[in-house]
Amino acid sequence: QVQLVESGGGLVHTGGSLRLSCAASGRTFSSYHMGWFRQAIGKEREFVAVISRSGGSTIYTDSVKGRFTISKDNAKNTLYLQMNSLKPEDTAVYYCAARSGNVPSTESRAYAYWGQGTQVTVSS
Repeated sequence: QVQLVESGGGLVHTGGSLRLSCAASGRTFSSYHMGWFRQAIGKEREFVAVISRSGGSTIYTDSVKGRFTISKDNAKNTLYLQMNSLKPEDTAVYYCAARSGNVPSTESRAYAYWGQGTQVTVSS
């Protein structure tokens, strides 16, 4: 089992940047594929980015490609999401999630462990 705690959210203007962190405790962090998901008010939770447990493979949803970067530091048990060129449509609660198994996944139902979420608000 792993416990996840997100931080780094906040209010920024369009074009600004934020870096989200997800601190993990419990079982070995390096054994998990990690993902970022987000949920805006009135919308379903959606996939943002995923990274394989080794950090060698990443996948992004099209709307964030070239603007967001997912990374993980297994030595620090921490997942990151660097968000640049933020847009109002990026406004949402952002969640990190952990998945065991052989491959990473873009499906939220594949993730057993979730953080509590951190709010990101981008003003126009």
